[in-house]
Amino acid sequence: MRSPAMPTVAEQAVPTQAPADVISIDRRLRDRATARDWVRLARPQQWVKNAFALAPLLFSGRAFQLEAQLAALGAFATFCLLASAIYLGNDIVDAAADRAHPVKRHRPIAAGRIPASAAAWVAGGLLAAAFALAWRVGPGLAAVAVSYVLLNVLYSLRLKRVVILDVFVVASFFILRLLAGATAIGVTPSVWLLLCGGLLALYLGFTKRRHELTLLGDDGASHRAVLSHYSAELLDQIAVVLLSTTLISYVMYTRESATALAAGSDALSYSTVFVVYGVFRYLYLVHQKAGGSPTETLLTDRSLLVDVAAWLLYCGWVVYRPH
Repeated sequence: MRSPAMPTVAEQAVPTQAPADVISIDRRLRDRATARDWVRLARPQQWVKNAFALAPLLFSGRAFQLEAQLAALGAFATFCLLASAIYLGNDIVDAAADRAHPVKRHRPIAAGRIPASAAAWVAGGLLAAAFALAWRVGPGLAAVAVSYVLLNVLYSLRLKRVVILDVFVVASFFILRLLAGATAIGVTPSVWLLLCGGLLALYLGFTKRRHELTLLGDDGASHRAVLSHYSAELLDQIAVVLLSTTLISYVMYTRESATALAAGSDALSYSTVFVVYGVFRYLYLVHQKAGGSPTETLLTDRSLLVDVAAWLLYCGWVVYRPH
């Protein structure tokens, strides 16, 4: 008979974890997180999408008015804060799925370097700052910002799993950015500008789906469930239709919009060559498996960067040259 004070072998083999150790798990994860992890979580490289909010400023002819500049920059900053907050929220929700992705598994929350609780607090702070800034610029911008967040919530909870509609919702985010920029500076956006922005976003969205389908193969559905409903052939056909309609809409914008009429000539129409080259270049990169994310492709492909810069300079010259 053993002494009650002597533990058995089994008891010795099972370590006891103090409650304090359990409570400190999140604290240890926070200690492991670096500033680079937080920056990566906020996705500042994705803020380039919010340049859509600056488009109305450029094409309205008010780019040299200080009040309009500040209002447009306020809209841009609002959507940067909103985007980072939403990215944090999505990473919390999608952490399990991201671990099955060859690239996204390295994201800070999926990799376990940042606890979900800390990310949730930061996301809440970014949302509060975004709404405060939007209200400061104007109630109209605040309304657009609220719509953007609500639509993102619906997308994350349900709409991202609905084939075709998932990309339409993503495209609507770009239209809301255009509306935010126009609302901030107090102009009515051209219907052709909204069509161009929406159709271009649809084109980029569906070609991105094709890239994901090719990259992930049979594992695609485990990362993004809606990919099981797509095929490369279907996405190629959709891309062809959208490419055509996007270019037609842009040509109509350069011919029929108030901006084009104010230019007093056909000069804006010649900017179409930059748009044609840009969408063709992006399509080429997608089929070469070198592109997929529109943001990463734009920021890393020198030809696209030069093309966009040339388009901006040419359009700026047409709109602001002496008439």
